[in-house]
Amino acid sequence: MIYLFLSDYMDIIEDVSNAIIKASTNLSEDKFNALKKAISVEDNENALWALNQILENYKVASKTKFPLCDDTGIPHVIIEIGEKREITGELIAQINEGIEKGLNNLPARPMAVKGNDVERIEQSKGLYNSPGQMKAASFLIDSFSDDSTYKRNISPDTLNIHFILEGGGPEIRAKTYRVYHKRSIENVIGTAIGWLSESLKMLGCTPSVPAVGIGRTHYEASSLLLKSIVYGNLDSQSDLENYVTQKLNETNIGPLGFGGKTTVLGSFVNVGNQRASGVRIVSVRPSCFVEPRVATLHL
Repeated sequence: MIYLFLSDYMDIIEDVSNAIIKASTNLSEDKFNALKKAISVEDNENALWALNQILENYKVASKTKFPLCDDTGIPHVIIEIGEKREITGELIAQINEGIEKGLNNLPARPMAVKGNDVERIEQSKGLYNSPGQMKAASFLIDSFSDDSTYKRNISPDTLNIHFILEGGGPEIRAKTYRVYHKRSIENVIGTAIGWLSESLKMLGCTPSVPAVGIGRTHYEASSLLLKSIVYGNLDSQSDLENYVTQKLNETNIGPLGFGGKTTVLGSFVNVGNQRASGVRIVSVRPSCFVEPRVATLHL
């Protein structure tokens, strides 16, 4: 995760713009460490070549400030807030303006679809020329009441804004559905691993850092997944995350589908509150090798 610190609200539009650019062009330290480790242990010649090409892509993007991938993603925002802080409509407007500016300055790929409901679905009226027309998804508010795996110790004075750029390839291969738990963690996690194994075969741009959210509703499971992408750390993995990583690496899909030891660099698994029921709602998302693309502003 890339961190930026903000001292003046007047600077927020520019700082949000910079955060979007950083998320799109920089590699987090934990992912760099995971990639270097994968290179050091890989003995498949084709897989090793792919990993080194991926590392070179990261270096070029960081140096030139060009996007890591031509699919520059859909912006998502998580606002982490303590009980003594406030979010105003003006702040939300500044965040949205900063996102638009960042996408234009990057520049991102123009991907926003024009038209009314039908025209947008059919993509029959074309695209906006401006990358900044790609609007962010609805914001997610995270507070101290979260009781998940990645529960945050949010102090009263905390106000953090997390930006995530979600690429289209992983999104079309993600899945959220119910799983009959049968009082077995192995059954629930095994189902998630099965879904991910199938999606990773079709992804193309491995190695991945898949995310899993397990909650009570589709919204909650998806939210838990998104928060794991922001708060997860490949340098500090749980036993459950290590298990998911081990099983997915046994698929031998490998970097770019060439086979080898590294189908995934690690995993993020976030288990939230549960209800008395025979089912758990599970959300899974395989990432491409340029993800997670995350940056954070501390206000």
